[in-house]
Amino acid sequence: EVQPMESGGGLVQAGGSLRLSCAPSGFTVVESSVGWTRQAPGKEREGVSCISDSDNNTNYADFVKGRFTISRDVAKNTVYLQMNNLKPEDTAVYYCTPWTDDCTHWTEDWWGQGTQVSVSS
Repeated sequence: EVQPMESGGGLVQAGGSLRLSCAPSGFTVVESSVGWTRQAPGKEREGVSCISDSDNNTNYADFVKGRFTISRDVAKNTVYLQMNNLKPEDTAVYYCTPWTDDCTHWTEDWWGQGTQVSVSS
């Protein structure tokens, strides 16, 4: 059973930064594509970013390009999401999520509790 172990969320003012971490037990971040999705209150879950297993290719949703950076620490088996210049519309629960190998779609093979990110204006 995979447990994502997300952390790093919190409350920040607009323009601030947070770094999310995902250290999934039962899953090796270098062997499969992995990334982040988010779900805001009353909205559907949406893909945010992915880093591929084979070539470290990254993919970002248009609404975070230039502000968020995904990375992976193989030694720590951890995936990070550095979020800069946060906006109130980034407020959501962020989930560490498996993606397809080409980072085009996220999957529901496993999921966790997520971490809350709240951005005040």
